[in-house]
This record gives sequence, C-alpha cells and structure tokens, in this order.
Amino acid sequence: MNQPSQHFDVIAIGAGPFNLGFAALTDGVEDLRVAVLEASEEFIWHPGMMLPGTHLQVPFMADLVTLADPTNQYSFLNYLKATQRIYPFYIREDFYALRQEYSNYLAWAAENLPSVRFSHRVLDSEYRDGCYHLSVLTEEGVSHFSADKLVLGTGTQPYMPPVIAENAAQNGQIIHSGRYLFERESLLSSSTVDSRDQVHCVIGSGQSAAEVFLDLLHSKKDEDHLIWATRSERFFPLEYTKLTLEMTSPEYIDHFHSLPMAKRDQLNAEQKGLYKGINADLINQIHEELYELSINGPTNVHLRTGCAATSFTAADQGINVHLHHERTDEQLSFVVDNLVLATGYRAGVPDFLNGISQRIDYLTDGRFNVDRQYSIGLAQDIFVQNAELHTHGFTAPDLGMGAYRNSVIINRIAGREVYPVEERIAFQEFGAAELANLPTASPVNSHV
Repeated sequence: MNQPSQHFDVIAIGAGPFNLGFAALTDGVEDLRVAVLEASEEFIWHPGMMLPGTHLQVPFMADLVTLADPTNQYSFLNYLKATQRIYPFYIREDFYALRQEYSNYLAWAAENLPSVRFSHRVLDSEYRDGCYHLSVLTEEGVSHFSADKLVLGTGTQPYMPPVIAENAAQNGQIIHSGRYLFERESLLSSSTVDSRDQVHCVIGSGQSAAEVFLDLLHSKKDEDHLIWATRSERFFPLEYTKLTLEMTSPEYIDHFHSLPMAKRDQLNAEQKGLYKGINADLINQIHEELYELSINGPTNVHLRTGCAATSFTAADQGINVHLHHERTDEQLSFVVDNLVLATGYRAGVPDFLNGISQRIDYLTDGRFNVDRQYSIGLAQDIFVQNAELHTHGFTAPDLGMGAYRNSVIINRIAGREVYPVEERIAFQEFGAAELANLPTASPVNSHV
C-alpha cells in the first residue's frame, strides 16, 4: 500500500444505525478524530421493507443518542423539531415511530454528521507502523486511510437457505423479503400460466414474513392462493412484557457473556420470541383480515406451521416447494408462482479483514470471539456492532441497546468516561446471587 493520505484515531466501517450512533456520540469529542466510511452513495435502511404503516418495535427513545446523551443534537426529537414535525408527533401520542419516518431521521443524521463519508468502500487492510491502513475506493479512485482503532458496523446480509436449487426460479420468482417492495409489482402482475390461478408463498415466521403476508393478503385476487409456511411451531408474538424487557440490560449481558459458549448458543435458540417474533397487534390484524374474508366462503389462504423447507426446485409451470412436517414426519409439496423468503439476515466476516485477520480473535468455529466490551482485537483495538449475538445475546441487534454499546466502546477507546454507563437497571437478578438480609439455607444433603 501507499502511504495513507489521512489518519484518524478511529475509523468506523459501515454507516448503519449503530455506526451512525457512534458518529453522533463522538461528534464534538475533542480528543477523538473519527471517520465513518460507507460504501453506498447515500443512506439506505431496509428500503425493500418500507411498507405503508409499518413502525418500529421499540420506542422512539431508542434513537442514535438519547439513552446515552438525552441532550445530543442528533436525537429523534431534535430531528422532529428541525423538520417542524414535533407537534404532529406529540399529538399522535404514539411512542413507536413509523419506519419510514425513522429512516428519514437516520438519513438526516447521516447528512449532518461531518464524520460520515459515503461512496467510500473499504477494499483491503493491513497493520503496520502501529496502526491500521485501509485502501478505500472513492469516486475519485483509490484513497488511503489509517487509524489507531477500528469499529466494524458492516451489518448483516440477507440469508437465502441452501435448499434452493440452481434453476429453481426459471419459471417463477424467488426473492428475499428484504427486496419485497422492489419486486412487489412484478410479483403481483406476473403469472407463469394464464389458465390457472396465481399462487404466492411466504416462508418465515417473523415480523417481515407477517408484513409481507398481510400486504399480499390485501392485494390477493379472490381466485388466487396465498400460502404462509414456517418451521416454527406457531406464529409466535414478540415478547414485550416489562420483566422480559429488563433482559435488555447491562446485567443480563454480563450474565449471558459469562456463560459457556454451548449454553449461549442454546439460549439464543430458545429466545427467538424475544427478538424474532411478530408484533402482537399485527398478528391480531392478520386474524381479523382472515376472519372478514372467511365470511363469504373459502379464502384460498393456507397457513402451515412446523414445516421445514427441504427443497425449492424448478417446475414446468412455477416452483416446486417441498416441506417436511418435523413432528408428524409428513411431506407437503405444491407448486407456486412466486416465493418470498423471510429467512432473516446473517453476519459474515468482510473480505477486507483478510489482511488483518492475525490481529482478530476468532472462536474455533470461525465466529468472532467478542469480549465483554465489544472488542475482537487481540490488542483490544477492533470493535464490532451487531456481530455479537452469540457472545452477548439477543440484545445485539436491538436498537435500544445501540447507545449503550456505543458508550462502552467510546469510553474504552478514549480511556476515560465520556458517557456514564449504567451497570444495573433491572429489578431481577439473572444468576444465583445471594438474597440480601435473609438467612442462608442449610446445604442440601444429597444422600437424603
């Protein structure tokens, strides 16, 4: 590499909500020179799922900064004031911001944050002379940057299951839910065979699957068929009771991080209802829609649970869908015109890290070994955002914990308390802590 043209204390890679929060909370911190590099030309946040009426599943206070610094100029409330929308929002009396409005807020913050640089794609990296050197593709060509520390916020990528045959979509359409709005018109207007009814199928059980299903339900012609299938045993709601919400807390992260890796993986598999479920109001709305449709007879709408997809293959007229009911060991097969896979997102290891992989702490299975304060660097100089589900639990993708995580990272980078960090917020204990002011029970006699 050539000598870098610019040096920073920290370079954050990726400008999603979490690194935008990092940029906002480091803006004005005098002893930290920060750059946030984003490959895209402009801010984009799940544009394929900006369906009308959809809203966040966390209160608006889960913005970039408020839970760390309520006075910060990049708060959601300040955005509303700056855009003359604070009184309409106040009159609305709803803590849950519309998804499109929240996306507009993030774009506003990105535009106003001086550290954020779009059209900056990191190509590769190396470590020499005591710092990290990055080759970055910009609109002017390849530029060179260096930094003492890195914060990785490159996000997650749509997950497409491996059961899709190479030619499965030759006579139909298979899309990930993340591209639904881009492909919606094509899905609704196309039919592989004019002589038969059109069949749409949604696979998945989370919020995205439910939103796509409801939109297709609204758009369905009477004669068309709509299928919603999931491997889950039920269309489960997002658990949102107060004592459960206490698990989005520093002390629960402490507890989860202290567990053996096998226990963490087991808990993550058991806790899908804490972060992957469907908003209860949406579930009820879907049921109401189905009920109204059923008044006049069969709806041609089919819901199936407990069914795992085993293969998607090409059919003469569409796509063959093969499901296996895991409890009854029955097979279910049918042909669809269009298939929407709401199969979630997965974090990967960016290719540009290859040059510095020797400075990163990995688990034996190749996942990042993230320490309690979000570092994966063997020298504690590389940090991650939303790449620690397996080490910190379901709080990793939670917007409400972004400001907390950024406070921890910023304090660690600065070597001082830039932002006070809460250590205990819950009424409950997550381990077997002794009960205060109570006598200790006698040891259990295992021979009795």
